[in-house]
Amino acid sequence: MTEASVREFKMPDVGEGLTEAEILKWYVQPGDTVTDGQVVCEVETAKAAVELPIPYDGVVRELHFPEGTTVDVGTSIIAVDVSGGAAPAAQPEPEAAEAAAEPKPEGSGRQPVLVGYGVATSSTRRRPRKGPEVPLQQASSAIQTELNGHAPAAPAATVPAPAGVPAPAGADRPLAKPPVRKLAKDLGVDLTTVVPTGPDGIITREDVHAAVAAATAAPQATEAAPAPTPAPVAAPASYDTARETRVPVKGVRKATAAAMVGSAFTAPHVTEFVTVDVTRTMKLVEELKQDKEFAGLRVNPLLLIAKALLVAIKRNPEINASWDEAAQEIVVKHYVNLGIAAATPRGLIVPNIKDAHAKTLPQLAESLGELVATAREGRTSPAAMQGGTVTITNVGVFGVDTGTPILNPGESAILAVGAIKLQPWVHKGKVKPRQVTTLALSFDHRLVDGELGSKVLADVAAVLEQPKRLITWA
Repeated sequence: MTEASVREFKMPDVGEGLTEAEILKWYVQPGDTVTDGQVVCEVETAKAAVELPIPYDGVVRELHFPEGTTVDVGTSIIAVDVSGGAAPAAQPEPEAAEAAAEPKPEGSGRQPVLVGYGVATSSTRRRPRKGPEVPLQQASSAIQTELNGHAPAAPAATVPAPAGVPAPAGADRPLAKPPVRKLAKDLGVDLTTVVPTGPDGIITREDVHAAVAAATAAPQATEAAPAPTPAPVAAPASYDTARETRVPVKGVRKATAAAMVGSAFTAPHVTEFVTVDVTRTMKLVEELKQDKEFAGLRVNPLLLIAKALLVAIKRNPEINASWDEAAQEIVVKHYVNLGIAAATPRGLIVPNIKDAHAKTLPQLAESLGELVATAREGRTSPAAMQGGTVTITNVGVFGVDTGTPILNPGESAILAVGAIKLQPWVHKGKVKPRQVTTLALSFDHRLVDGELGSKVLADVAAVLEQPKRLITWA
């Protein structure tokens, strides 16, 4: 083995503009044989946990950092001896693994990229941003619903394609190499929406990254939160002093903190409350559990609460909007990407159900189940947390009556759902035990006045009190 046969795999940029990632778990050890495309480790950034595949064949020579270490992007994390592998000896750098298939434009630089294979071109080839980068979509109140049904993933958001050569007419399937297809899947990018720039209409890694950059560059309601500052390379998960325990703030928790501070001090929050009798909704939940249309799905009150909010948005579409500070415009969205705040061991995240407004109740149940199961497993992709328009946070699962949630950055409203409890309630002129809950709606008072916010909250309450309105108002 010679030094020339050793390839150094560097920490890629596993998100738009991120500067560091923490190594959560190694799947290989020195002496193990690896193949092109094999996942060697899992890392966590401020946005999500991501698995990294190695871009060549060989034998692991050294792991440069132990688990739990935060590593800067561009730093080598693993050395692999490729002397007996498939990598050509004439290629001295790992970047060349893909360069042979995708010619490098003259004068362009190379830099580490997302998830493993090859490299991306320098920022000179990236589509210029149209506005400030918005921090990771985060919400203010912890939630973890009890949904865990097995269901297909929520549809990925369609992202604008980068400028380039159009795909060949009549192509049934986009042309892309397996590593590029895996990258697109990890990022939630639909390859049919990406315009290829490679030879013969082949979609390259740069095309996928440009599509993601274009999607995340859309104007949002709030200014970008400060980029996370690099953490100490070997910072422990937590450490004890004589009478205190200190936990370093990093990854998802750091991004959440920055997003919440930015939201709280950018958008003027107003919160309204309503207490409602949801006895009929709870009865409907039990009936739906027996319906064959929901076989294999987990049905609970959150499903009907989500549907009630969607109905209220349909009746009051101005609530589904954002504030464009740069253009001084209110952007009303004609689609609903419904965010569900989820508390995970790594912190609070807010994945969203794309085009939730267009889903039937069984389809919404499927998407909710998949969203929560994926979040619990720590596999939520960055794409799943981008583009949300309105959010639900269910603090009731913790026995809390209600709260005053902070807006998810870039959104104008968030609904908090309290615990559903049996309480004395005046029903048909008599005091009876009824299932009651308290709802709280926070909204951005720059674009949502008291009348609009009140109408939305009242409509949600009305649907939950009389769920037949899901039909009459739909």
